[in-house]
Amino acid sequence: MNIEIGQTAPDFILYDSDKNKVTLSELKGQPVLLLFFPLAFTSVCTKELCSVRDNIGWYNSINAKVFGISVDALQTLAKFKEDQQLNFTLLSDFNKEVSRAYGSIYEMFGFNMKGVSKRSAFVIDKDGIVRYAEVLENAGEVPDFKKIQDCLKSLN
Repeated sequence: MNIEIGQTAPDFILYDSDKNKVTLSELKGQPVLLLFFPLAFTSVCTKELCSVRDNIGWYNSINAKVFGISVDALQTLAKFKEDQQLNFTLLSDFNKEVSRAYGSIYEMFGFNMKGVSKRSAFVIDKDGIVRYAEVLENAGEVPDFKKIQDCLKSLN
């Protein structure tokens, strides 16, 4: 399923790296940035998420909640978050349901891994409507953070 700008974002319940339940629909009232990424500890994922870490003040200044989502286990995400000193929430989509709902999954990835999240970004407004959607086929690329930030700015 491909997510279209203007549609209601698919709701989900996932657990974060601290084992807390996060429900998208409970975040209504503030903008949300969902960043799906293939695998913790890989070079492009680390670079992308550390870039967000280094700019978290900007996201906080506009009251945007940022979530990184991958199919990694909770324990893997907790270690990755700790090692990289990430200052935003990482969610485990271990069962691959949310990645599929957002059209953000490689059915086949490198080394015959099945069901790895595609690198993608979704901006969801305070009413739960998708305002930006970018799904990358090439895992070596990163989302266009200038466009993401422009979209988030336009929501205020």
